Amino acid sequence: MYKTTVKVDGMMCGMCEAHICDAIRKAVPEAKKVAASRSKGEATFLSESIPDTHVISDAITATGYDCLGVSSQEYKKKGLFSFR
Repeated sequence: MYKTTVKVDGMMCGMCEAHICDAIRKAVPEAKKVAASRSKGEATFLSESIPDTHVISDAITATGYDCLGVSSQEYKKKGLFSFR
């Protein structure tokens, strides 16, 4: 599982966040737990494989926002009783 973070400029309201989430879901159909935050200026989602950064960037740009960067890292699901 991989967590992808997309830096987005131009989000001003909740509807902007919804547009970004919709664009990511269309660009990456396998995306799970898609969330966008205008205060952080980013969107995050989980996927089974590392998504193509150009596809995500093009989808964000097509909606009228600026994609400042896309990064993916391995994500380990934390269980209910996981201790470190």
